[in-house]
Amino acid sequence: MRTAALLTATTLLAGCAGAGDLGGGDGRTRLTVAIVSNPQMQDAIALSPRFEEEFPDVDLEFVSLAENEARAKITASVATGGGEYDVVMVSNYETKMWAENGWLTNLQPSIDASPEYDHDDFIPTVRESLSYQDDMYSVPFYGESSFLAYRADLFEEAGLEMPANPTWQEIAEFAEILKAPEEGRVGICLRGLAGWGENLAPLNSVINTFGGRWFDEEWNAQLTSPEVREAVQFYVDLVREHGQPGAATSGYSDCITRYSQGQAAMWYDASAMVASVENPDDSVVVGESGYAPAPVVDTDTSGWLFTWALAIPETSENKDLAWEFVSWMTDKDYQRMVGEEFGWPRVPPGARESTYEIPEYAAEAQAYAEPTLDALASADERNPSVSPVPYEGVQFLRIPEFQDLGTRVGQQISAAIAGSVTVDEALEQSQRYAETVGQTYQN
Repeated sequence: MRTAALLTATTLLAGCAGAGDLGGGDGRTRLTVAIVSNPQMQDAIALSPRFEEEFPDVDLEFVSLAENEARAKITASVATGGGEYDVVMVSNYETKMWAENGWLTNLQPSIDASPEYDHDDFIPTVRESLSYQDDMYSVPFYGESSFLAYRADLFEEAGLEMPANPTWQEIAEFAEILKAPEEGRVGICLRGLAGWGENLAPLNSVINTFGGRWFDEEWNAQLTSPEVREAVQFYVDLVREHGQPGAATSGYSDCITRYSQGQAAMWYDASAMVASVENPDDSVVVGESGYAPAPVVDTDTSGWLFTWALAIPETSENKDLAWEFVSWMTDKDYQRMVGEEFGWPRVPPGARESTYEIPEYAAEAQAYAEPTLDALASADERNPSVSPVPYEGVQFLRIPEFQDLGTRVGQQISAAIAGSVTVDEALEQSQRYAETVGQTYQN
């Protein structure tokens, strides 16, 4: 049932070349690598000729896909044993489930046979999130938690001071003070775009810290509970009153543009934002930001945990060479290679502790290194809320059904932000969706 639920969120592939096809009978091996298309992965493609120099009989073929498309195609291929890919990019959402299903290669023997790879250098919470029965089945390319970016210069001008551990109520007050419509600036940017990986990512962390949860320990849906309702109403009101125009269709990309162009006083989102916020090529507010922990209400912390990682499908016919590539792209040396080639803001963050010990990166990341590491260290996938839950995950639920359930609920929340339904109406419909999922775990 779990596998069937996962497959409902995918589209089956057809007409793809098999993984590891040999080119022209000349003894060369092609490794097909499926990755998510974003700037840091594009950097990896640009640097890949260096890997091919080390392995001259290997040809790398990258399949670079937008996130939603990547999830659908990679999931379909791996779940059905399609064999299209030798290496796939997955997250901590998929890794444990897919390992349990026998879809991924256990990387621990290769890791243990490569002491220079330094498995212990991975940030502990990130490493654990990619492990099943204490073995790693994927290795992190970069990791992220969430925190609040704020314009320290605007705070100073307004005579405001960001608390060391702000509450959401304090953030709402700051947003009201700092918004300046006449200057084209909103008080805060928050994702409203529908999607389990869009508006539900920040909203789930808000629900958690308000004491809400998706299910109780018996898998009874809780989306109409007072705690969830209060959290969602707060989020909707905050973005409607002090957030960006058109928030219902505004996601991560829109917020990163708005904040980087000086159009938002605050932004709560993924810690990976700093690669753009502090990059002079992308931002007009370089050096103007402070970074505070994810705001809280009834929990001590509320930052999420996410990592893009590389795995080897069990169907790959070239697992040894696939591991050579996976280890190359996630090794310590790769971090320095990116910094020296493209600039230190482009180094993939949040995977290895040693990254933060590179002098050039430490100097570049002075404003955000400690907040990033603190957020990653405090993220607790097993205990995200005040009350116990039967699932793992902070900004997602690690169950196969969440891809579909989260998308449906995200659509309801987006509609509430747009004003086409009330928060109560959105949550009543969401509750019905969640009840259907919960019942499958009760039977």
